[in-house]
Amino acid sequence: MPSVVCIASGGLDSICYAAVLAQNHDIYMITFAYGQRARREIDAARRFARILKAEHKLVDIAFMKSLYGSTNVLTDESKKLSTEFEQSLVVPARNAIFISIAGAWALSIGAVKVAYGAHLDDVPHYADCRPEFARAMEEALNLADADSIGAGKRQSVQVISPAAGGLDKQALLKAGHKILDGRLFSTWSCYSNGVRKNRQYVHCGQCESCINRKAAFKGAQIDDRTRYAA
Repeated sequence: MPSVVCIASGGLDSICYAAVLAQNHDIYMITFAYGQRARREIDAARRFARILKAEHKLVDIAFMKSLYGSTNVLTDESKKLSTEFEQSLVVPARNAIFISIAGAWALSIGAVKVAYGAHLDDVPHYADCRPEFARAMEEALNLADADSIGAGKRQSVQVISPAAGGLDKQALLKAGHKILDGRLFSTWSCYSNGVRKNRQYVHCGQCESCINRKAAFKGAQIDDRTRYAA
């Protein structure tokens, strides 16, 4: 089977996409510690790498937090998380960094695809989730190693996403749930690092990502067994 490097945060979207791709690809999962406040998503990514029997790499780029400064709420814990989309949720060039590193791994191991979980509902708000961005990154990766690819020493790579395939969050969720069933509820979507409730950390239930998660399960008519604080 062809190989794909899947960028996996541990959240609902990236894990659903990795599960779908695992049906007809050998998958390699890569997760980034970029100074995000939601560190529990990293544990979720590790868990699903085991479930999907994928080789998994955790890449520590936490130094990015100091570069980002106060530009966004995902790495600046002094800022309040919003309940709906606002520009403070945009982490500058995050997917460009992730895809570049994942692409280097893909080119090194002969994987023919780099995948990330951007879907159609991300497109209006996040420029680095749009199909034209994915195509530009694909072109840049292949240009970066054009001589080796031209000489037959490496394979060109394709950058793929649910958005490029015409999938919105609900459709992606349905596809992932069909494969993972109840295990899907151990993904971590919350932008916070959780709220302690009955000796366990659960999703806050109030941030923009938690609200989108709730809406996706409701829209897909799947009983949401995620534990929320609110």
